[in-house]
Amino acid sequence: MSRRKQIYEGKAKILYEGPEPGTLVQYFKDDATAFNNQKKGTVTGKGVINNRISEYIMTLLNEIGVPTHFIRRLNMREQLIKEVEIIPLEVVVRNVAAGSLSTRLGIPEGTQLPRSIVEFFYKADELNDPMVTEEHITAFGWASPQDIDDILALALRVNDFLVGLFLGVGIRLVDFKMEFGRLWQNDEMRIVLADEISPDNCRLWDIRTNEKLDKDRFRRDLGGTAEAYQEVARRLGILPEGGPRDMKGPEVMQ
Repeated sequence: MSRRKQIYEGKAKILYEGPEPGTLVQYFKDDATAFNNQKKGTVTGKGVINNRISEYIMTLLNEIGVPTHFIRRLNMREQLIKEVEIIPLEVVVRNVAAGSLSTRLGIPEGTQLPRSIVEFFYKADELNDPMVTEEHITAFGWASPQDIDDILALALRVNDFLVGLFLGVGIRLVDFKMEFGRLWQNDEMRIVLADEISPDNCRLWDIRTNEKLDKDRFRRDLGGTAEAYQEVARRLGILPEGGPRDMKGPEVMQ
């Protein structure tokens, strides 16, 4: 790893120069952060689990025609991705009231929302990622109206797919965060899903008990963060048991 050129280091991942032009290597760390990096820690094995979960979900999304930056997993902690121009927005889809939505609007956590709600946040750690509107996005040139239309359509399509995927293994998708990027090919541009999909950026509750199976366990000092991530991977059928092996299908919860 020391011989490779590091392109970027974030809170949970490192990007390295890829083996071919237009590619990057995405490395998943065990570092855990919350409250805009004010709380920091390490969750042993988190990077390995998130790499596998994100690979599994991105592969399924590619198969149903949702464009992503994912190419293939390289090893336990790394995957090969397409280099994209990241749009400086966090796109959050909410199905159930939780987190900042409950705080801002006074809606009790766990309340089913009347429909899925999409929110935009400007990616700026120094500003605590403020919530923004489509007016802000277009006025400041972060994305065009057509970009926003594409992002909204993709976000809701991904949400519909993930709600069904997780419901099938006894998990409620409360909300989740996505990032999108511009992929340039032969002077043509299209919006693609980037970053990752994992318990780091999804709120996942057990359908029967409402037990949290995501990073809220770290945020709220509930303990058992690594075990919760492993449980998500186990239910999806991608946690190696008895040594590395190929992925199998999800475990259907009765």
